[in-house]
Amino acid sequence: MSRIDALLASVRAGMRRVDPAEAAAAARAGALLVDLRYARLRDRDGLVPGALVVERNELEWRLDPTCPHRLPEATGTDLPVVVFCDEGYASSLAVRSLETLGLTNVADLRGGFQAWRAAGLPVA
Repeated sequence: MSRIDALLASVRAGMRRVDPAEAAAAARAGALLVDLRYARLRDRDGLVPGALVVERNELEWRLDPTCPHRLPEATGTDLPVVVFCDEGYASSLAVRSLETLGLTNVADLRGGFQAWRAAGLPVA
């Protein structure tokens, strides 16, 4: 097993991961969907309607409710958030980082954007 595979397994242990249907239901209930994909992938594949685009290198600053550079949507540490990347790898690492900042209601979209699209959920 590679080191990154071991790290992912360790990070995912105990982490809340949701499937696309659960992520869509969470969004309908008020959770923020956060798209970490970089512009080329968003341009190629489209966007999840209503998702906030926060590229990975800005994520912690934008979602930390104590940071002066936060997004207006980053209203507290208990805010429900579902993070996704293209295939669900980088988002796992991102979720762990947000948990380290004190966010308590963060989930990773298993399979990322590609799983969302394969499930037939809306893409703009």
